[in-house]
Amino acid sequence: MNTEISGAVAMIVAMVVLAIPLGRYIGKVYLGERTWPDVVFNPIERLIFKGSGIDPGKEMTWQQNLKALLTINLFWFFIALFILMNQHWLPLNPDNIPSMSPDLAFNTAVSFLVNCNLQHYSGETGLSYFSQISCIMFLQFVTAGTGMAAAAVVFNAMREKTTDRAGNFYHYFIKSCTRILLPISIVTAIILVFSGTPMTFDGAARYTSLQGDTVSVARGPAAAMIAIKQTGTNGGGFFGANSSHPLENPTYFTNMTENILVLLIPMAMLFALGYYLKRKKMAWIIFAVMMVGFLLLLIPAIQQEMAGNPAIAAMGINQHRGSMEGKEIRFGAAASATWAISSTVTSNGSVNAMHDSLTPLGGMLAMLGMMINSFFGGVGVGFLNYYIFIIIAVFISGLMVGRTPEFMGRKVEAKEMKIAMLIALLHPLLILAGTALASYLFAHNPSAYAGWLNNPGYHGFSEMLYEYTSSAANNGSGFEGLGDNTPWWNISTGMVLMLSRYLPIIGPVAIAGIMAKKKYIPESAGTLKTDTATFGLMTFAVILLVAALSFFPALALGPLAEYFFLK
Repeated sequence: MNTEISGAVAMIVAMVVLAIPLGRYIGKVYLGERTWPDVVFNPIERLIFKGSGIDPGKEMTWQQNLKALLTINLFWFFIALFILMNQHWLPLNPDNIPSMSPDLAFNTAVSFLVNCNLQHYSGETGLSYFSQISCIMFLQFVTAGTGMAAAAVVFNAMREKTTDRAGNFYHYFIKSCTRILLPISIVTAIILVFSGTPMTFDGAARYTSLQGDTVSVARGPAAAMIAIKQTGTNGGGFFGANSSHPLENPTYFTNMTENILVLLIPMAMLFALGYYLKRKKMAWIIFAVMMVGFLLLLIPAIQQEMAGNPAIAAMGINQHRGSMEGKEIRFGAAASATWAISSTVTSNGSVNAMHDSLTPLGGMLAMLGMMINSFFGGVGVGFLNYYIFIIIAVFISGLMVGRTPEFMGRKVEAKEMKIAMLIALLHPLLILAGTALASYLFAHNPSAYAGWLNNPGYHGFSEMLYEYTSSAANNGSGFEGLGDNTPWWNISTGMVLMLSRYLPIIGPVAIAGIMAKKKYIPESAGTLKTDTATFGLMTFAVILLVAALSFFPALALGPLAEYFFLK
């Protein structure tokens, strides 16, 4: 037990230790300062920009940046849709994987387009090698780069005193992919290959077991995809079992490596913010708020999973190793709980244990991390979510002390508050409305939708609530007892995925762009300080009130009811 907890603590410490220098490096990259990889990547980037006809030095307005972001994402969507619906005749398909149905292809394309991994298919049996590489792995790179570029646009708008320009989306996007995501992914892929993860284009391996049966073992170019799925907080599994699969996550060392990567860039982006704006104190305050929120979810989750499941205890089964249902003996309950919370406070939906088998409160805490969606979050977009709550906290604080709300030398006025509140309320609306509709359909026609739920009670409700929560948070993990490969779930979650990705990007970029054009007001003795512990506490309170409390009535019908029922 103590060893397991020590492993979880070591992972968290390693995340922070690595994130600080990485954040400084990211800040230098976005500022255009000299870094050690320049000699390698400068020629590559010049070639990319020359070939695409893009001038990376051309400053763009916030509207132009958003137009570029949305246009290129729309192009990627149609490319992904074509590949998935035609993979049966495309190359690199040694196992003859059939093409996807239109509704499943739509869901899969949208899911990976928004840096999610809501996989309504089973990895190795649902996609060819060509689809895994040219569609899934490609999107895992570029969508992570998109989120980071959007954050960099906001950084730029915050940094300038008075301007209608906010950097260049393409400049930030390419640099995010080449100088940040690619090097980390290469190092990670090498670690995985030497640990036993396959990297081959050969088809499934076949061998004869001791019983004389012929067994087929899927393989493929897995190491490269696994590296970027964790680095870019996507989480999509090459294999259906995701990171609980022994080829995707062979050892405790790879488990630690992958778990560290889940939070590495989301943490580093905060330190990059401090370096970019020359406001390191503010960055540390934001980091402290997020870390406290993360630990408030992590510690009770570890406790719940290590304490065991009361339903299993009632059967007389010894649970000295904790609740091991749905978990790998290689990792144990503590490492599984750490992974579950790490991957749900971010937009990384990878799993090293089956979340459907978490204890009721353990599963609730994983859901709550996605419902709050402001503690680290995905690469780039995690800060954008938090930025919304900064604006709300500034406005409320200003009203409380009788001062005009200001942030970074600009007034926060009605327009910015309307945008911020719309984005803040969008998240619970999508989750609760989606769950309500699904519950209504099932309750009024259970025979038609019987395939949805194997657990129609409290846990069945939790499965539906988790699915929409995961979609709205662009996470992708699931309570996989839910039969989600149906037209309803594919289309409804696909719509939630799109709305919950692009509107929370559009909102913060718009706010930052609008505020950047306002007259800069130098800080004075009367200025509300936003880099203090007091303001950090205020932001934390706003997050809890707006983002968390909205969901407790729904949680009371699902995991909380299940918890008290089992007791």
